[in-house]
Amino acid sequence: MLDTELDLSTNLFSHIDFASGAVAAVSGGSDSTALLLLLKHHLDRTAPATRLLAVTIDHGLRSGSAAEAQTVAKLCATLGISHRILTWSGPKPSTGLPAAAREARYRLLAEAAQTEGIGMILTGHTADDQAETVLMRHARDEGQGHAEMAGRGLAGMAPATLYDWREWIVRPLLGLRRAALRDVLRRQNVGWADDPTNIDAAFERPRVRAALAGESVEHVEGMLMLAGQAALERRQLGASAADLIDRFASQPAIGLIRLDPCLLSPGDERAAVYALRILLATTGGIAFLPDQARSEALFGRLRAGFLCATLSRTVVDSRRSGIFLRREARGLPAAAAAGSILWDGRRRITLNDSSSALLIASLGTAAAKRLATGEGKAPPSLMRAALAAEPALWQAGECLGLPGYGLKSAMVEVRPVVTPFGRFLPSFDLALARAVAGLIGAAPVPPLPFSGHSAG
Repeated sequence: MLDTELDLSTNLFSHIDFASGAVAAVSGGSDSTALLLLLKHHLDRTAPATRLLAVTIDHGLRSGSAAEAQTVAKLCATLGISHRILTWSGPKPSTGLPAAAREARYRLLAEAAQTEGIGMILTGHTADDQAETVLMRHARDEGQGHAEMAGRGLAGMAPATLYDWREWIVRPLLGLRRAALRDVLRRQNVGWADDPTNIDAAFERPRVRAALAGESVEHVEGMLMLAGQAALERRQLGASAADLIDRFASQPAIGLIRLDPCLLSPGDERAAVYALRILLATTGGIAFLPDQARSEALFGRLRAGFLCATLSRTVVDSRRSGIFLRREARGLPAAAAAGSILWDGRRRITLNDSSSALLIASLGTAAAKRLATGEGKAPPSLMRAALAAEPALWQAGECLGLPGYGLKSAMVEVRPVVTPFGRFLPSFDLALARAVAGLIGAAPVPPLPFSGHSAG
């Protein structure tokens, strides 16, 4: 059964590490307002010195949004909680508005956390939100004919998600129904705002919410139990794929991954295909995993013999010396003024030289041929082809080199990115992300803000 006790703070927050403080996302709705009250109650009793900042994002999409943000500010002043209102400024898209608003919300919350030196954001997502998310993903995948739903989408929202490889977004209320939280507010004589867009049938989530309103408690709880089982299976699949990557994958050169043919041996084929999909997306700089069916077909062809194929912008070259993955030469970013950017979805570039004459562009085949690639790690031709697709600094038509290949490290830092998890890393996939990060030399995953670092 779902927890419906009114004094919930101990059960909700006792496993969370608040050593670096917390940003609470508070819209003024019932869920986030209850989160704020319960969190304040918990911290006052257990860690009163904890830095707590409430942040309200005013998306500027409704005439009453500014007044609602001010109401939250007044509540925070009454409770003695620091509060900040951040506004989503600029033009709004005519299509995909909920997704764009969600992206802006997380970006602004993360910026507030960074400014305060806080590495954790708490949101008020509830069991009702979880059920809606699972139904929405299920409907999308059924409509698109996807066969992997039980392994990923049905898991719903994770207890924690790493945003932009820096801030953890923690969802402590996922085990609670919205009705229980509203009971908490009524007992405290605290009101809340009802966002009219939550019942606007023009958007997908309100339509799903309306459909769920007619379902029994037992139906919703059964669906959430199914999501919990799917989450467990997703973590187990990720852990198995991570183990295969640790055992059978190596990086003989920047941008080149070698897979031992033993990865193709009979055994846990599902985990092996999953590992392959993650590595294809990472090598190609694609946020979404390649199609399940096409990946399975590629896996079967690799078992059948040597080949050279392309999937998700990744060249797959199977030889006697191993199976090699590298970024294909097509579609690389055009030369651009050097700056601190995410390049090709694969490399986080931090420029330490402010010279306006510098450009960032791919190394290219000609410059790659002049590099000493080392012997024995992989066929030299493949190493050069991989390096040719890496970002290099150029000045007046002359290549200054790559980090590690002649370029002074003081000028620029280039860090690989685990692209499928670079923006959002659900805690379900933590083991897998750590394995890929270790393989390609990406920055380590920040530790979970949970006691014992449990994925939840």
